[in-house]
Amino acid sequence: MSEVKRGIADSRSAEEARIRALYQEFLDGWNSRSGEAFAAPFDEDAEVIGFEGSQMAGRSAIASETQQIFENHDTGAFVGIIRNVRFLAPGVGILRAVCGVKPAGQASLNPATNSIQTLVATKTNAEWRIAHFQNTPAQFHGRPEMSQALTDELQRLV
Repeated sequence: MSEVKRGIADSRSAEEARIRALYQEFLDGWNSRSGEAFAAPFDEDAEVIGFEGSQMAGRSAIASETQQIFENHDTGAFVGIIRNVRFLAPGVGILRAVCGVKPAGQASLNPATNSIQTLVATKTNAEWRIAHFQNTPAQFHGRPEMSQALTDELQRLV
């Protein structure tokens, strides 16, 4: 590989690693049950579409609304697997992951809460932040074997 190509590849892998780290910060924030920690990797004007269709706009709203969830519900822990990261343009990346939830006090995941997640990250002033996040139920209508396979794969992380 030429020095120029190697430099581009090294830069790309560093950028991909940072986007992957954003996703881990997101999971860790949820699992810490802290609205502030959960919202920390988001951009100031980020948007979130939740599992059940709720929508949040802006880091402060994400922090406060998520904190209310933690205060009013016994949320479980997220476990996630990144499927891929790709770049749409310089400074814009998209991460696709699958996620499961281990209910509080349980040893196994709840298959009904498995999801497909999409995170759009943008780089501004040399810093990567989450600009948009969507959490879609992985219901696989009429294909129970796909649901079971995803649950089995995610359960290995518990």
